[in-house]
Amino acid sequence: MTEDSDNASRVPPGQHLAKEKFPVLDLGIRPEIPLADWRLSISGSVENPQTLTWTDFQALPRVQTVSDFHCVTTWTVLDAGWDGVRFSELLDRVRPRPEARFAFFTSYDGYTTNVPFASLLGEDVLLADTLNGESMPVRHGGPVRVVIPQLYAWKSAKFIKTIEFLAEDQPGYWEKRGYSDSADPWKEERFRES
Repeated sequence: MTEDSDNASRVPPGQHLAKEKFPVLDLGIRPEIPLADWRLSISGSVENPQTLTWTDFQALPRVQTVSDFHCVTTWTVLDAGWDGVRFSELLDRVRPRPEARFAFFTSYDGYTTNVPFASLLGEDVLLADTLNGESMPVRHGGPVRVVIPQLYAWKSAKFIKTIEFLAEDQPGYWEKRGYSDSADPWKEERFRES
């Protein structure tokens, strides 16, 4: 098998390899949050709500992962290198209650998205503060962004500010505009079925 055919097997249907190194899409607002002011609040249906400072976040156990990243606009980036904190580490700390079935992410730019709880359990789901060996640039969602490689990238919220665990689904920015709740790139779940 050639490298090109191996790479092709990693690109979901309807996607193509990005021509740029890593394209940038956002709401047109790129908040620059001083690290001394950055906070991540985790609340909702959890036993131990928390608000983390940058120092708190940096003290959590860290991992490095490499994963493919798929945008709903049809580009894919292979082998993106992320460093950060596994989402499961946060789950262990806040202890979601049994009724928590969704996470609702809110960003410093006002962006929101919803993610089914089951999609957050993968070993490669992170709160990342490093991309390809460099501190997360603001254009890519720094200082911290969510990375959920198995879903389309709009679920990987940039500029993360709050995570609220919910029993009931609540649509986020793109979901209110007709995008899929499940967002599986291998099933081409771009939009909600009517």
